[in-house]
Amino acid sequence: MPARKKLPENDDSLSFEEALSNIEEIVDSMESEQLPLEDLVTQYEKGSVLLKHCESVLSSARKRIELITLANREDNRQETAQNSPSSTPPENDGASDEPNDIRLF
Repeated sequence: MPARKKLPENDDSLSFEEALSNIEEIVDSMESEQLPLEDLVTQYEKGSVLLKHCESVLSSARKRIELITLANREDNRQETAQNSPSSTPPENDGASDEPNDIRLF
């Protein structure tokens, strides 16, 4: 049995774009070339490692975006609270000042 090439568990040195490009190259070579089964399996294994890396990078980016979105919402709430008048208008007890006053709520 031939010695298997060691694959990196998670190559953090690759950017998302580089990893994705490598996956595309692997897929192209698997589709277009007549490779022996062992080479196909090795290519599939490399692609699987790269895919896991891409998913990890995407997950991290998604979490960062969610944190940024939450921070922006909190900032907007604080700005709204600071800009709103400190005194609230008195509640109307149901009595109308004018006889033809129409209320929706």
